[in-house]
Amino acid sequence: MRYTTYGKTGLSVSRLGFGAMRLPANETPDGKEQVDYDKSTPLIRRALELGVNFIDTHHNYHYSQSEIAIGLALEGLDRSKVIIQTKNPTWKDLAEGETYRQRLEDGLKRAKTDYFDIYFLHSLSWQTFEKVGDEFMKMALQAKEEGLIRHIGFSTHDKYEGIVKIVDTGLFECMLCQYNLLDLSNEKAIGYAHAKGLGVSVMGPVGGGRLATPNELARFMPAGQSSPVEAALRFVWDNPGVDSAVSGMSTIEQVEENVKTVDIAAPLTDAERARIVEIREEKKKLADLYCTGCGYCMPCPNGVNIPRVFEYMNWVRVYGFAESAAREHYVWMRNRGSDASKCVECGQCEPKCPQKIQIIKQLAESHKVLS
Repeated sequence: MRYTTYGKTGLSVSRLGFGAMRLPANETPDGKEQVDYDKSTPLIRRALELGVNFIDTHHNYHYSQSEIAIGLALEGLDRSKVIIQTKNPTWKDLAEGETYRQRLEDGLKRAKTDYFDIYFLHSLSWQTFEKVGDEFMKMALQAKEEGLIRHIGFSTHDKYEGIVKIVDTGLFECMLCQYNLLDLSNEKAIGYAHAKGLGVSVMGPVGGGRLATPNELARFMPAGQSSPVEAALRFVWDNPGVDSAVSGMSTIEQVEENVKTVDIAAPLTDAERARIVEIREEKKKLADLYCTGCGYCMPCPNGVNIPRVFEYMNWVRVYGFAESAAREHYVWMRNRGSDASKCVECGQCEPKCPQKIQIIKQLAESHKVLS
């Protein structure tokens, strides 16, 4: 296993982090899920055995069972050798009578630990920080004095400008954001945070599993000599601003494959970096033929999220992802009534499209594939 210093925290973290939001679980009669602790405990322990010392979780992952699973897995082990990074959902308003301190204390009880190494404001935007930042930081700094948390950071899906403002408050020691071969939108923000001394971990390094299947973006590595997972992780680790790639792992096989990749992954060559740029440009041009995501066609009077449908379709026809990955996300749309089946062919969208895409026809084709 390889390790690096996690920015201002000074903590030595494994380059591969264990993301505890995809633990083995069974669906319950009410449509939720129950983590299978008999499977999650050996899963987490196997990762620790192989040198992973960095676990990322959240108060609400798996309906608050993720922290429980970590607590059970760490029973009898040396707590000081494991770094737990968890998150408080500051985008979610406090219920009547609830406090941020209460959320912290509940998380500590679930994880059966006296402290969290890193405590995050979760999914933080500058707008949210302006709303709750003072209240949260007062609680967090007090908890830090008491030893309940050791370092304070934030996770974010905000735009670059918002992330810069958050970093420039000088209040945070580390940051978590999304970054992978498919989504480079945070590349500039990662560089900025790193330059300011923050530790940076990234979520979705394998694109939520999409990049684990054969795909066009992995073609920068020789065919037959590597796996798509290796391609995805090598790309993320090649960014000098990234300290740890937090990968959600559900099976021991995934853990072992990812750990093996850490050990064999070499820095990208100049030729490989150039090839990545070439492939991305090639695929973006092709994707833009179908939809640039400009949103001029919206809103649809029947609730269809047209750009999102086409984005998932492009995963299949442009980037070569397994249809199962796109279908999984499409189910989410269907459950919310924004999938292409809601199209009644009213035609209001097509005159608005600057590319003159046959939207009605494309929606029907996409629905057929994604369903």
